[in-house]
Amino acid sequence: MNLLLARLRKILPYAAIFGLLAGVYLLPPDTSLSELRKAGQLRACMPPDYPPLVTGNRDAPGIDVELLQALAAQMGVKLAASPNTAMGQDFNPRNWHVTRSQCEVLAGGVVVSPVTKSFLETSPSYAETGWALLAPKLPADISGLRVGVLTGVSGLDRLALSRHLRARNAQVAIVPSAADLLQGLRAGRFDVGVTEWLLAGALAAREGWRVAWADAELPRYPVALGLWKGDLTLKRAIASGMDELRRNGEMARIIGRYVGDARGATASLDRNAP
Repeated sequence: MNLLLARLRKILPYAAIFGLLAGVYLLPPDTSLSELRKAGQLRACMPPDYPPLVTGNRDAPGIDVELLQALAAQMGVKLAASPNTAMGQDFNPRNWHVTRSQCEVLAGGVVVSPVTKSFLETSPSYAETGWALLAPKLPADISGLRVGVLTGVSGLDRLALSRHLRARNAQVAIVPSAADLLQGLRAGRFDVGVTEWLLAGALAAREGWRVAWADAELPRYPVALGLWKGDLTLKRAIASGMDELRRNGEMARIIGRYVGDARGATASLDRNAP
């Protein structure tokens, strides 16, 4: 009897492992990609206006919209955009109130952060965002200068920016729109503007101005597309599609249409930059 129990004790751990493996094998396959193709459309939740990622302009709909259109075409489906006004207000997707029944992909300001990763899967990152400086001619230091700040709906860390500007005794004026920021810079009311990096790049490209990252102490975030956890086949298709867009240069062309030539229009004021 004791010999039998001893043998059972040795066998049980292996039996448990094989049982788990068998259970995984018998799980239903992920059908996210096949269901999407069956429906004939890729549904994407995004803010109605989040330039330059989403613009609402049919002729230049935004970086994320064009990327998703290209990805949808690769998968043989059409893009169906679903505007969501809660998106873009902050970087916590739990506050956006989106569900699987509304969309397969989330776009227009999804960043790769621990909060996002706890709730969503993410695609490979295609850009980076954070606070940026914008001006016809960038100053070497913003200490004591007149600074126009456009926070918009970027969801970036406003408290960190406020502390940074106060520490430099900047004379801060909050502006409600990109048009007000540009007008203040053109009229000389502001020495420099501060806004979200991608928007700053788009404005700089339009005006022929200069843009630079704000101080390196302010956080930066990778930008990506969001997907639901468990949608592995769709995630692989999105990742593969983005790799192809990167290899054939289409991703760079799409981004370049909105933010211009980053090398030609960008300066670096980071204290840690080489």
